[in-house]
Amino acid sequence: ARRNGLDVTTECYPYTAASTGLESAIFAPGWQERLGITYSDLQWAETGERLTAETFDAYRRQGGFVVVFLIPEETVREALRNPLVMMASDGMPLTGPKVHPRGQGTFARVLGHYVRDEGVLDLMTALRKMTLMPAQRMEGRAPVFRNKGRIGVGADADITVFDPAQVIDRATFEEPQRYSAGIQFVLVNGVPVVKEGQLVDGVSPGRAARAPEGRE
Repeated sequence: ARRNGLDVTTECYPYTAASTGLESAIFAPGWQERLGITYSDLQWAETGERLTAETFDAYRRQGGFVVVFLIPEETVREALRNPLVMMASDGMPLTGPKVHPRGQGTFARVLGHYVRDEGVLDLMTALRKMTLMPAQRMEGRAPVFRNKGRIGVGADADITVFDPAQVIDRATFEEPQRYSAGIQFVLVNGVPVVKEGQLVDGVSPGRAARAPEGRE
């Protein structure tokens, strides 16, 4: 697509599993052959159980989220290194106790595991893929992003303060709602929402970042 002149980029998260609704078309008949996985590679988000043919049919009729273990580790590493790929959590609202850990751990996992421990990419490249690159990608559609992803006069004060030597994800597929370590402060619009490593209760300084109405 890029060779044909299309302005294409994408995003990834640092996990070997995906998550989606079991009722989706992805799991239409023939999904095992298409995806190269089987029932035991599916984890029901509400309970954490691995599925069987019987529970697959029952839960598909019911509807709900599954964690899908299907991504090779080397594919994750290649995606993180690719200059056209940004970092994103692809997160969803919490739907059960055994949801995907990406909602809590995506960025800390990149910084701690893949940057510091594994050296898959350097720190500044990772930070750019998390901040400036997605902001620049979005600002043509939504000018509000011109004040995102960078620190400067007039920019929105959305800032994360972390220790590169300590930052790491702690959320797992068994305990997906654990907070990350090594993050001292998070400011949203200049208001602390994490202070000295602890969530600040009762603050909601975030704003929706919308494109102007009718903008193509």
